[in-house]
Amino acid sequence: MVVIRPIQTEDNTKIASIIRAALEEFGANKPGTVYFDDTTDHLFELFQKQQHCAYFIAEEDGVILGGAGYFHTEGLDKNTCELVKMYLSKSARGKGLGQKMIEHCIQEAKKEGFEQMYLETMPELKKAVQVYEFFGFEYLKGPMGNTGHDGCGIWMLKQI
Repeated sequence: MVVIRPIQTEDNTKIASIIRAALEEFGANKPGTVYFDDTTDHLFELFQKQQHCAYFIAEEDGVILGGAGYFHTEGLDKNTCELVKMYLSKSARGKGLGQKMIEHCIQEAKKEGFEQMYLETMPELKKAVQVYEFFGFEYLKGPMGNTGHDGCGIWMLKQI
């Protein structure tokens, strides 16, 4: 049974590896993305020092399958958070886990009082984009906030 739980410090190395492996797999390991972002190696610490954010790990029988979180990114309206670092290991994809992770993030962000969820992604991550469309994320013409990731070319927003 898959458990979705808050990130713990000992998860940092494994989730960073999953994130980078996914980006490499789809040819999206380029500058301006989380691939080269130092915070990718320190997600537990990043989410501990900020308010109104959380990062979750999907785990089954002690094996980390992936993660996703929401974050009140600098420059976003106070009612808007960002869906961040939503990545699954190759073996965990295609089983509905991505949808469960997004649903969990949306529910938790609503509890924090957020009304909108923003995300940035890349055309190389076609399956992820399809999932975001399924959830009702709508395309924007440009980025919102100051994510520091200028390597993403798709920006989307959803009322939650």
